[in-house]
Amino acid sequence: MIKGFDQWLLPHLRQKIHAAPVTDVMLAVCDHFEPFHHTDKAGALGRMKLWREKWPTVVAQFKDHDGIGPRHSFFYPIEQYDRDVINELAALCRDSGGEGEVHLHHHNDTAENLIATLDKGKDQMASHGLLSRDQRSQITYGFIHGNWALDDSDPTGKGCGVRNELAILKQSGCYADFTMPSAPHPTQTNIINSIYYARSTPHGKSHNRGDLVNAGQPHPHRDDPDHLLLIQGPLGLEWRRRKWGVLPRVENGDLTGTNPPSAFRARRWLQLAPSLVNRPEWRFIKLHTHGAIERNREAFLGDASTRFHSQLAELADEIGFRLHYVSAREMTNIILAAEDGQNGDAGQWRNYRYTKG
Repeated sequence: MIKGFDQWLLPHLRQKIHAAPVTDVMLAVCDHFEPFHHTDKAGALGRMKLWREKWPTVVAQFKDHDGIGPRHSFFYPIEQYDRDVINELAALCRDSGGEGEVHLHHHNDTAENLIATLDKGKDQMASHGLLSRDQRSQITYGFIHGNWALDDSDPTGKGCGVRNELAILKQSGCYADFTMPSAPHPTQTNIINSIYYARSTPHGKSHNRGDLVNAGQPHPHRDDPDHLLLIQGPLGLEWRRRKWGVLPRVENGDLTGTNPPSAFRARRWLQLAPSLVNRPEWRFIKLHTHGAIERNREAFLGDASTRFHSQLAELADEIGFRLHYVSAREMTNIILAAEDGQNGDAGQWRNYRYTKG
């Protein structure tokens, strides 16, 4: 069905708009960062050079409630590992406060090969000072599935091949998945605008259902090897910006050169953003992009980016919330802290469980 409406439209229509006041907003940009997209190594290094020149300058101009600049989580495709490019990514993270995470494209894969791929990829990333550590000093990471096909969820059979993938990810050190939403792709789940635990099954698309995270009540299977935390971004209809002046567009949190971040979109994100059961005043806005590609640069390295962050500060003052620029890791830590009953200023829980490697 067009734009996968059959997967998510009914849940969207049933979902109530947030009515509770908002006190804290966690904003994370999770970038499917692919420097080698349709180019060679020279092109990839050229893209890294531009990001290193321009992004730290943007970050330095703005500060959130905690005195921290805009965060960027670079989910790098581990199947495209290149030492020189990853060295540049590590330097970019050091210069800007960004963080590296794991992205993976695979097709017709097996569980055994996936385990080996993840183990090799995370060790390579960690060797550059990227990724994070848990309280036992084990390597941990956030994950985005290439081509949206998490847990073999593409109905055409493309882009994965491994069912029970959530358990494999969890057991390899994945602290949370950030793939959704995927609409208009047919891999989109029925559950939307949510933060939840999904139990891995051998049937595929295990993340189509799950248990919402409840503030003050840790999930009984939170640390089980077959349950994975999933953090979704905003998904809904946008009636104020219609196609051909008639049909609503889809707001899915994708940041592009033609649809960059804006205060207009941020107001809609606040309405759609996941919160936690018993903690509606904390909103978690997880956005996504393919930021290495030239057509999307304006959303981050150009005037559209600086304009957005200025407007966002004004919006925070207008509504009266504490803005927290967070990485994927920091967003997860704040969620886990809330689940354990921690409250107050959300920014104090950025390093609650997982720390930078």
